Amino acid sequence: MKNSVYIVAGARSAIVPSGGLFKNLNYYDLASPVIQHCLNAIGLPPNKVDELIVSNALGGGGNPARLVALASGLPQNLAGLSIDRQCVGGLDSLLVGKALILSGQAQLVIAGGAESYSLRPKRYYKSLKEKKYIYQSQAPFLPSIYNDPLMEVAAGELANQSNITKTEQHEWAIESHTKALRAKSELSKEIVTIPKAPIDHDPYARSLTMETCQRSKVLSASVSTASTSVAADGAAFVVMVSEKALNTLSIHHALRIIDGKTSGGNPELPGLAPISVNDLLLKKSQLSVLDLDVIELMEAYAAQAIICAKELKLPIDRINLSGGSLSRGHPIGASGAVLAVRMLNELKNERKIGLATIAGAGGIATGILFENITFNNS
Repeated sequence: MKNSVYIVAGARSAIVPSGGLFKNLNYYDLASPVIQHCLNAIGLPPNKVDELIVSNALGGGGNPARLVALASGLPQNLAGLSIDRQCVGGLDSLLVGKALILSGQAQLVIAGGAESYSLRPKRYYKSLKEKKYIYQSQAPFLPSIYNDPLMEVAAGELANQSNITKTEQHEWAIESHTKALRAKSELSKEIVTIPKAPIDHDPYARSLTMETCQRSKVLSASVSTASTSVAADGAAFVVMVSEKALNTLSIHHALRIIDGKTSGGNPELPGLAPISVNDLLLKKSQLSVLDLDVIELMEAYAAQAIICAKELKLPIDRINLSGGSLSRGHPIGASGAVLAVRMLNELKNERKIGLATIAGAGGIATGILFENITFNNS
């Protein structure tokens, strides 16, 4: 289709909880093997890449994309573009890439995210509420100027306001882990082994039971560690091309980006942000939730996923078919890109239309609609 942008390759690292196997690897150590794999998968040399867009939330400054480009063996004249929209940045990198291609500034863009939660800088920040400096050992950013709520507190408040019980949240988490374990061999197809710390699966997925969930630590209100995505390290990238570049490739399968949207909402209840964003996105694209064959819905907190599914009336049996981030972990800047890679793997055969969506700190959300395109060429 004219004026369309396509995803022709995508891959990710395993997603490993912070302090685990990837604890000594920086974000560019995780990103470079994934990017090299993506190019090799479709037989493209590095000099064909016009731009690299990297979402990174925790790296501490500078231009992470430049370091990723150099570590990946991309041409030195490729400057790299870093973006930070916290959790939604991985999906937003695709929207930036799409804009570059549609404007004619690029024919081929690599977009995604990379995060080393293990090696993130820790810092002091001035609490607006307590009017003093606090050592920030976990949350590495200030999500809102109004009340600087911890994300688990916001999730607990969301659960209370929406009457989502602890049991419902635990049931969602158990299902996420169950689906991930069932799909372990399929998930391995999208995972690139990192030479410095080889692993070919997401190690956090487990046989989670209600009994185990009930013993988990309460973080806020009805939100527990079992119903919260664990902080993690990882990287995920896709190769995006124009219609012109697509016609030069011999591939069997691609995703067309139908449309995408990012918007803000209530910063004190960030889990609600995807509702209005995706409602508008579907209406603009003249699609209904029943047209969606695959839905990759970010599970930073089970409560957030549950309320989004309910309010958007999403078909539950089409959400996170191979498990979600509750069974993987949350490598903040990379998580949205993981959803895009998951979509590339899930949206095939008879599945035609998919939605990937994610909420982020500060009350923002992004959604992207994809269409499966199959080619007969060899």
